Amino acid sequence: MKHLFLINPMSGKGKGKDFILPKIEECLAKRDIEHEIFISETSETAKNYAREKAATGEHVRIYACGGDGTIFDVVNGLFGYGNAEFAAVPLGSGNDFIRLFGTKEQFLDLDSQIDGTAIKIDAIKCGDKVAVSQCSMGMDAEVCAKQADFKKIPVFTGESAYTAALVYCAASKRKNRFTITIDDGEPITDNFVFAFCGNNRFYGGGYNAGPYALPDDGMLDFSMVRTMSLPKLLSRIGEYKKGQHFDWAETTYLRGKKMTVHSDTLAAVNIDGECEMAHDRTFELVTDAFNFVLPTSSSYLADKASGKLNNTIGTKIE
Repeated sequence: MKHLFLINPMSGKGKGKDFILPKIEECLAKRDIEHEIFISETSETAKNYAREKAATGEHVRIYACGGDGTIFDVVNGLFGYGNAEFAAVPLGSGNDFIRLFGTKEQFLDLDSQIDGTAIKIDAIKCGDKVAVSQCSMGMDAEVCAKQADFKKIPVFTGESAYTAALVYCAASKRKNRFTITIDDGEPITDNFVFAFCGNNRFYGGGYNAGPYALPDDGMLDFSMVRTMSLPKLLSRIGEYKKGQHFDWAETTYLRGKKMTVHSDTLAAVNIDGECEMAHDRTFELVTDAFNFVLPTSSSYLADKASGKLNNTIGTKIE
């Protein structure tokens, strides 16, 4: 197997490369493995690199050294190639994708990563893109776009930038007229704060939007929150971050395999942190889409087997 280290030099506010490159070189000096180090200057070059390496048909493992955006680039390059694996080396400010699987320290342990084993995880298909964590429309998609502006300010981390953007957008983007259909169910038309489709639990620097989601259970989790007053919404941000929003009166929490959202007005769409505008989007499950590497120190499989990551809920909570 070839071990390919793809480094995003812009991660960690430009400090990621200087931090991780010496660690990679030190680790590889002790290892007799076939490897390559690639510095990716743009999102497109990262996708192309991943795709080109996977297209050779060889057994390759690509280490996405960067933030969640780097993971997005890598998986969109690898999609459709069963011979490829990807690992996450967290250098970003949020690092939401790995939170369910372990700590940042565990994923920065390169020996543990190289000795790790890949598991199958699902994905969400949205048009010509795929997400491994989440997709959404509504206020949180607007927040996703605004978060990028706040993250440019040195004092903001991924979490605080998301919170600042959330407060900023709450006043004007909390009323979105959507028609939402889950699988083949009856369409729901109402004013929503947002409509969330989760393959994983976290986004925005630790906000637990899908508190029951598991990325390898063959299901997606849908959280739809109806419009409420601004004071009420702002008072509940803490609950939302902890994943306690699923029992609000305004929330419908469902599980299924496809969400379709229609908006009469042009609305923001968030696909694992990548934002675009559309009237209609379908978020659909792709089972066993990727081979994701768990470090040897990760307790994810044991926690899942023990019930610690229990995701058993009813078909609907309102």
